[in-house]
Amino acid sequence: MITADLILHNGKITTNDSTPETAAVAFASGRVAATGTDADVLKLRGPATAVIDLAGRRAVPGLNDSHLHLIRGGLNFNLELRWDGVPSLADALRMLKEQAKRTPPPQWVRVVGGWNEFQFAERRMPTLAEINAVSPDTPVFLLHLYDRAILNAAALRAVGYDKNTPDPSGGEIQRDKLGNPTGILIARPDAMILYNTLAKGPKLPPSYQLNSTRQFMRELNRLGVTSAIDAGGGFQNYPDDYAIIEDLHRRGEMTVRVAYNLFTQKPKGELEDFTKWVGMTKPGAGDDYYRMNGAGEMLVFSAADFEDFLEPRPDLAPGMEGELHRVVKLLAEHRWPFRLHATYDESISRILNVFEAVDREVPFAGLRWFFDHAETVTERNLERIKALGGGIAVQHRMAFQGEYFVDRYGAKAAEHTPPIKQMLSMGIPVGAGTDATRVASYNPWVSLYWLVSGRTVGGLALYPEANRLDRATALRLYSQGSAWLSGEEAGKGALAVGQLGDLAVLSADYFGVPEEEIKGIQSVLTVVGGKVVYAAEPFAGHGPPPLPVTPDWSPVATYGGYQAGVPHAHSARCSHGSHLHGLLHRLFGPANPTREGPFWGTGGCSCWAF
Repeated sequence: MITADLILHNGKITTNDSTPETAAVAFASGRVAATGTDADVLKLRGPATAVIDLAGRRAVPGLNDSHLHLIRGGLNFNLELRWDGVPSLADALRMLKEQAKRTPPPQWVRVVGGWNEFQFAERRMPTLAEINAVSPDTPVFLLHLYDRAILNAAALRAVGYDKNTPDPSGGEIQRDKLGNPTGILIARPDAMILYNTLAKGPKLPPSYQLNSTRQFMRELNRLGVTSAIDAGGGFQNYPDDYAIIEDLHRRGEMTVRVAYNLFTQKPKGELEDFTKWVGMTKPGAGDDYYRMNGAGEMLVFSAADFEDFLEPRPDLAPGMEGELHRVVKLLAEHRWPFRLHATYDESISRILNVFEAVDREVPFAGLRWFFDHAETVTERNLERIKALGGGIAVQHRMAFQGEYFVDRYGAKAAEHTPPIKQMLSMGIPVGAGTDATRVASYNPWVSLYWLVSGRTVGGLALYPEANRLDRATALRLYSQGSAWLSGEEAGKGALAVGQLGDLAVLSADYFGVPEEEIKGIQSVLTVVGGKVVYAAEPFAGHGPPPLPVTPDWSPVATYGGYQAGVPHAHSARCSHGSHLHGLLHRLFGPANPTREGPFWGTGGCSCWAF
């Protein structure tokens, strides 16, 4: 008989297996050894077995984020002040002011993704005047989704933007009447100005990047995440920027399993990148903790339909088809799985034309591939995806950008963005995730809340019941569904004998709490490979101690990561009653016509002179 390394019992354990719920689970050699009643599972106890009484708590298979920029996010986590979940702008500005005082030169205060104005009680963005007031000397870079960045005067000086700086390709530097930069950078037609400006900031040295990545993994463990598929990202160069995660893997210090995709970095040089990489590595290289997963989410820059619902839908470049065809054919010939960012159905149609053409030359024949996002995909294109054996990774970007989508395209168009129920009914593999860290929050429970409730973080109801998921289905998308996208569905995603021993014990019963409380759930005991990697009260004694944070001035040392905010239910409209007027308030703050520029001010609402 097997002797267990760890036994959890007296719980309500969701298995995603043939027996949906069990009371106990045993782990041995990193995998699930048994599930069943307390009496049956406790028979596997030996002298060295750790036994934990769950006292009736809910446990679920470890969560697996289908689309997370974990490697890049880990390198920068200790640099970033997270506004994720902060309930009011007043709180956010207080945090910013405190962090600016403790941040030494030449470092910046960075607030990079995971928040929007709809989460705040005030229902508006910070003004430039407010940012400059709380941090007159320390550079501040605020990233708002992927539509704009706010830089205080010190940050403008640090990056060298002045009256003589031309607008870069892919962006606009907002200016006053004298031509001086105001501090607002606009992503138009894409986000390159935001990427490039953020990249000008000081980096952490390698030893701090090691700590930063471990802190990010611990933060994910705190929320029940045990696996992620890393989608690559801008300024995430292979193999250079993978040195830290590979070092942690060699040390045995990874607490989140990572399957990673390679993201090309050079417009017009994409084929060169992938030709080089197919000679350097191959899909599946690595092990259950760190493995190569294929190509994407960027395959060619001309096929990237940048999502910014404050701007009109972009049309893909006329030469996209030829560039994409060459890369996808190379990948198919070498049997490399791939993923591709695609927001709009119009883009998906043209991309599928390419995939179908490649398939006629080099049959996909079981090659694992999928689209990321697919918010406006139609039934016809879903049929084409299914025919080619593809899947879809959905993320809760609409929970952060749904208000903008409704304002541009209408509430009816937003009802199936994306049409997840239809995808599932057609038998298309679907995995769930976040697309964190630069737009949406990495908190999986916010994503699960969105899947179940159909609401944004600001409380706007997007989806009718016909496009909302029950809680069990949403959980499966976040475990088994994501495992399909990395080709690991046979060994990950369920608490079944022989599968990887990954589990999260929850602070509240996901299946029993009101919908609004789902996004406040955390893990109180996280297990990866049959070992406890994170534990909080009442199980704190069973887990490893907290890691010290380096550098000591890091925002993580003071504030941690995701903030468990109190939900607010404020009107989305201002007192003037205009929905557009209310949106502008939320985007730009209250207006003051005496300031340069029509949107930014410090006074009460006095409307704009349009």
